[in-house]
Amino acid sequence: MNKPLTRKSVLYIAWPIILSNLSTPLLGLVDTAVIGNLGNPALIGAIAIGAMIFSFIYWGFGFLRMGTTGLIAQCRGAEDNDGTKAAFYRALILAVSIGLILLLLQNILAGFAFSVIDGSPAVEEAAATYFGIRIWTAPLSLTHLVVMGYLLGHQKSKTILWIQLLLNGANIALDFVFVVGFGWGVAGIATATVIAEILATTVGIYIVFRHMSDSYGSISVPMSILKDVQAILRTLSVNRDIMIRTLSLIFAFAWFTNEGAKSGDVMLATNAILMQFVSFSAFFLDGYALAAESLVGSAVGAKNRNRFDRTLRYINELGLLTATILTMAIFLAGPAMIDLLTNVNEVRNTTRTYLLWAVAAPVISLWCYLLDGVFIGATCTREMRNAMLFSLLAYLAAWYLLTPVFLNHGLWLSLHVYFVARALTLWYYLPNVRARCA
Repeated sequence: MNKPLTRKSVLYIAWPIILSNLSTPLLGLVDTAVIGNLGNPALIGAIAIGAMIFSFIYWGFGFLRMGTTGLIAQCRGAEDNDGTKAAFYRALILAVSIGLILLLLQNILAGFAFSVIDGSPAVEEAAATYFGIRIWTAPLSLTHLVVMGYLLGHQKSKTILWIQLLLNGANIALDFVFVVGFGWGVAGIATATVIAEILATTVGIYIVFRHMSDSYGSISVPMSILKDVQAILRTLSVNRDIMIRTLSLIFAFAWFTNEGAKSGDVMLATNAILMQFVSFSAFFLDGYALAAESLVGSAVGAKNRNRFDRTLRYINELGLLTATILTMAIFLAGPAMIDLLTNVNEVRNTTRTYLLWAVAAPVISLWCYLLDGVFIGATCTREMRNAMLFSLLAYLAAWYLLTPVFLNHGLWLSLHVYFVARALTLWYYLPNVRARCA
């Protein structure tokens, strides 16, 4: 904590997270390739639907990672050893409790999910098999988020990278064993994911306990501290606000996808391809946002305003440089990548027409990502929640006014308005964060 903060130390935290992010799409690619060679297209759709359901569930509970990072980083900055351990255990109890509730409600969840998704009977039957197997690791999957939060709060991003590589590597290897070797199909993909999650979470818990023991002398914490009512209420408040923020974000992107779908299959495909560029950029920019969570949390905990200001400066400099490189890369390589992603000429031509929106996205969206990380690290979640809700209203207003006139260009412009609105509203609240370092 007493080490001087430099650009190099920010990169030291950010780059393993970026690599970890980039390893995740590879798993989805292998899942699709393995199941896609079984000769049944319904199985590909089933994997896509099943993975999407769990992505939404676990993205919605992402507060377990984000809230844990902010709270632990602040305790670490304040050199509150028992508080650090207690923050982890409270989040762990919450994660396991939510996971058990998901298990109890799995039939209701499955019924709702498949009522919303319009798939063929064959696709839905296979997707139900995938869901029925994978749901059983819900407590462990949510525990994994808490483990990641603990490690990021301690700036252990290299450890996070190794755990993610273990998770995805084991999953990929088991895909081939269960699907290609045993011929289990969709059940094999789900079983591979379950075993990989059990392995990665078990290793993660072991690493956390060993780190606790080495750093703080023991893994135990006085019950009086663990049961501190004010600390519990703060944990619940932080997680509630982040969940509202996350659900708003999910709604915004779901709205974008749905509105694009109304314009026909070609426009839906166009927007989906361009969103791949936007998502790819986010993998890089998120590295700096997560570094900000840990560094800002430590600065707030230590009441070190100079460290906070330097963190803000360095993540902006490095983030802007990275976003500029990404913008240039998409501009130069975008047309060739479009040709790789689709062989339908109509989709290719339409996507090129709208490519500049994806080119602009890294630089336009940069500051909403970075400031999200700042506010999470400072646990200024009420302000972040309010900023997100206001930005969502601005986004919907822009969509209402722009799409009737500019059609799909208007839809993309409204999304960029959303990025800018998120950044501006968070910037408005930024003095509240800085004040916590006094």
